[in-house]
Amino acid sequence: MRHNLSNYKNNKKIMIAGLVCLILVAVLGYFVFGGGKGGHKKAEQPLPKVSLYQVKRADMARHIVLSGQTVSDATIVLAPKYAGRVTAVNVQLGDQVAEGDVLVIQDTGDLDIAIKQGEAATKAASADAETEEASYNANLAKTAAAYEIQKSHYERQQYLYSIGAIDALMDQNNGDSPASVRSKQFAAMKNAYSVDALRKQRNDMIIRAPRGGVIGYRDVEVGSFLSAGSKILTLIDNSHLYVDCSLSENDAALLSTGLPVSVTIDALGATYSGKIVYVSPGMGAGTKSYVARISLDIAKGDIKAGLFARTSVDILQRKDTLFAPKDAVLTKNGITTVFVYNHEDGTVEEREVKIGLINDEEVELLSGVKEGDEVVITNLDRMKNGGKVVLESAEDTGEGN
Repeated sequence: MRHNLSNYKNNKKIMIAGLVCLILVAVLGYFVFGGGKGGHKKAEQPLPKVSLYQVKRADMARHIVLSGQTVSDATIVLAPKYAGRVTAVNVQLGDQVAEGDVLVIQDTGDLDIAIKQGEAATKAASADAETEEASYNANLAKTAAAYEIQKSHYERQQYLYSIGAIDALMDQNNGDSPASVRSKQFAAMKNAYSVDALRKQRNDMIIRAPRGGVIGYRDVEVGSFLSAGSKILTLIDNSHLYVDCSLSENDAALLSTGLPVSVTIDALGATYSGKIVYVSPGMGAGTKSYVARISLDIAKGDIKAGLFARTSVDILQRKDTLFAPKDAVLTKNGITTVFVYNHEDGTVEEREVKIGLINDEEVELLSGVKEGDEVVITNLDRMKNGGKVVLESAEDTGEGN
């Protein structure tokens, strides 16, 4: 009896355990295989939200932003042409100078002596030329007189001798004066030119301002010895200011001289009028860019060189054309397309287009779309031909599902 009771209890435990397992399997299957709202049924993907742009005919323009630094009318480095010791410095850093003002003087004592020596040598050479000319003329007159006397007395031998002497003297005179005289005159001219060169050197050792401006650099003192070509002063002329800006090739192709602009200088918190006066005709070899120069309309000395300046211009690219934002265009494998929205069924159609001009934000559409078409400009990576979409504005109001 006890044995049967034990078997009964064991069988009951087994039955209860089996029943629990069945219940667990049923519950698990219910949730795993979607037996109710709490199941893991695959969720439907929401429709992609898009924004649209309506294609219409208008003038297409390029917005060009220009920035650069103010540039002075001239920045001139002053350096001695000849080596020498400094005897006077007449300017300080920041001094305003006028054209022709004497800035630095080098020692000219040796040159002054050399000039006097050259002047004396020139006078001596000129005197030698005059002496030679007088001697030649006297000799010619004497020979001519002897010729006339001998000719009247019919002394044949002396007559022939006189003719030869006259011919010899006249052969020297191939120009305005005899060769011997010209030689002395040329020697005097040579000495005079040497004196002129010394005077020029002396004048170059007095360094003057080539134009009006401000001394922006000074590295010279009285008593210092200057080497030829060493930088001692910088003269900055701010009487007129420019702004030099770097350009890309696309911008350079559209800019032209004469365009009016408004230039903002942030450091001064002010805007000035100006105009483009130069666009480089070729790309810079080192910078691989183009340069535009803007002439500023300012009063003298109002602005310093080296300040950051910026402006912008709008250039008409094409009148009355179709274009869309760059975000509307998709290029794959060399094919350019846009997605056109259909309001009737909320789908998009992928169309191949041909593009024309391009600016920073827009692309000209030459074919594939017509005026009034609405093209998708967001979520292009989720677009497919014939796919449904929901408009951003429609989703906000609960429409489009």
